[in-house]
Amino acid sequence: MSEPKPAPRTYNQIHAPRKYTAGRRRVSVYVGWSYPGEANQDVTILDNRYSTMTEVRRVEWPRWEWADPMTFLQGIAGSLELFFRAWRPFQQLVYDTTGHVVPVFQRVDQAGYHLPLDERVLSDVDTLLVFGLDILRAEQEATPEEIEAVRQFLSREGTCLIIGPHHDIGRSRDLAEREEEYLHHRDALVPRQQRFGWYTRSLMKGLGVPVINRWGLHPATVHGTNEIAPLSIARDLDTRGWLTGVTSFNLHAHLPHYGLTTQDRSHIHVLARQPIDMSRPHPFTRAGNRKFNALVWQPPNGAQAGDVLVVDSTVFSTLFGVSDSIKRFWLNIAKGGESGHHA
Repeated sequence: MSEPKPAPRTYNQIHAPRKYTAGRRRVSVYVGWSYPGEANQDVTILDNRYSTMTEVRRVEWPRWEWADPMTFLQGIAGSLELFFRAWRPFQQLVYDTTGHVVPVFQRVDQAGYHLPLDERVLSDVDTLLVFGLDILRAEQEATPEEIEAVRQFLSREGTCLIIGPHHDIGRSRDLAEREEEYLHHRDALVPRQQRFGWYTRSLMKGLGVPVINRWGLHPATVHGTNEIAPLSIARDLDTRGWLTGVTSFNLHAHLPHYGLTTQDRSHIHVLARQPIDMSRPHPFTRAGNRKFNALVWQPPNGAQAGDVLVVDSTVFSTLFGVSDSIKRFWLNIAKGGESGHHA
């Protein structure tokens, strides 16, 4: 028997608000980029832009040859579309768990519609994921109105904000240091300087989340394999159970370190740290570091009644592999933590 055809895809739809259902969280994704702002970058400039789809096909040939010019966009826009394809399994798992669809909003979408992070996004969501995949020079910055809207969202008990700023590679003016970073992560598609996440940085600063994304570090692997090394997890701090049943995230060549910008650790917890590949030097490891912060949790405190998690957006993408451990993390997110904290 032939396999059933997939459901038809739609585009240019207006979001239909989801009704609150006790015990079933409503999850949304907000990408804090301008899609045209990223797709229209000058490809003759080497740094601080995404690869074109043609560059991806050339470097990773023949893996992406299904995306030939007759069926897929070949510029930067084609590379951006890979994200949407790779988020679908996460969206499907959450839908299967909660019964609610998972919309993906963009600050500026393909058609040029501008959607700030306001009540239109926040009125029917319990868990909001904000992905920081905007190049810094695109200048996407959270406005005071957006910050206040998210603060009001977090004042509601049971809510959860997941912020995922991507890496910050090559911020040094020292070109030799940039080259060392490049040789450490060894991804030919990433230029010597590629800095992400201005929108999420400004949102975290406005909300008082004392975290900043730094570097692009290559994680260690299990000896003799291409499997990512297990996380070092602070199980005693994970009282909500975000990482129950989770042992590792997915293998991505250049992951951010979520550095804490405060010495006060009473209301901010590093739940997971990732071992770093030590076979090639990097400024962060030369400073004595062997692991980087991969998951940070700011529990409810004071006027903040909801949870805030900081974890890289690649964890929710299948572009870099998917495992039972990743799926378990998705399930924990869909449930609001393994302890079942529902909105």
